[in-house]
Amino acid sequence: MTYTNFAELVSAVKALPERKRMALAAAEDEHSLQAALNARREGVARPILVGNKAEILRILAELGESVPEEDIYDAEDGRAACEKAVALVREGKADFLMKGKIDTSVLLKAVVNKENGLGTGRLMSHFTMFEIPTYHKLLTPVDGGMVTYPTLEQEKEIIENTVDTLLALGYDCPKVGVRACVEKVNPKMPETVEAAELAAMNARGEIRNCIVEGPISYDCAVSKEIADYKGLASEVAGDADVLVAPNIHAGNIMGKMLTVTCGAKMAGFIVGARCPIVMVSRGSSAEEKYLSIVVATAAAARGKQA
Repeated sequence: MTYTNFAELVSAVKALPERKRMALAAAEDEHSLQAALNARREGVARPILVGNKAEILRILAELGESVPEEDIYDAEDGRAACEKAVALVREGKADFLMKGKIDTSVLLKAVVNKENGLGTGRLMSHFTMFEIPTYHKLLTPVDGGMVTYPTLEQEKEIIENTVDTLLALGYDCPKVGVRACVEKVNPKMPETVEAAELAAMNARGEIRNCIVEGPISYDCAVSKEIADYKGLASEVAGDADVLVAPNIHAGNIMGKMLTVTCGAKMAGFIVGARCPIVMVSRGSSAEEKYLSIVVATAAAARGKQA
């Protein structure tokens, strides 16, 4: 199965037998609180607020909102809030995390702590989904927010993280295109060589539960007509679920072009830890934060988070 749009994912999450619990670290942030409260109001997730309790209560009052007393944990500063939020997941009191008014590095430090963190020994990478007006289903470009210049082995792990997350969402066999600007291997273009090796790993069974093809250009990956015109025989062309970028810049630029210029909707979070970690940028819209909570909830619900 695949999802055509976010509305289908929202419906699937609302149909879950119970709401997943989201620990919002450094929750004294109006925009993050609004997204969390919207998720609660819509029956998507149950937010647990961790941070400066007095400030959280002040913002809630200004918003005309309230939450049960047991869903607020006081913390003396941002570092303590992140550590407590991580502890709630470890203790089984929360199912996934969201970043509030805190630097990403502070939350990640608590997540990767070897003694008390949420590490699994696997690479953590950024998972994104886009609803694009001109594409027939949700598209997942990776990694535009976490791994800067991935090695071949890291690209393999990024694909595995992404595929595992899609499987947790109910996908059967995601179609993965490893992007380059051409469809043929060129020794002078390392990106094409690595793309072909990733496809070979998939053919050998080293990357499982998906179809990996590469190198493949963006236009061929999303348009069967263009691929046919170029003479590219491909199972992925025109029907890609995942597009793997050669580096963080290519992935990030693509994502911003899709949202800012093409009117796409986006959701994203970190995968590879013991739970999804919603970590959107300060410039993210309220809708993007809400949709990120929705997709993270869906991933957490299956208990197969990479």
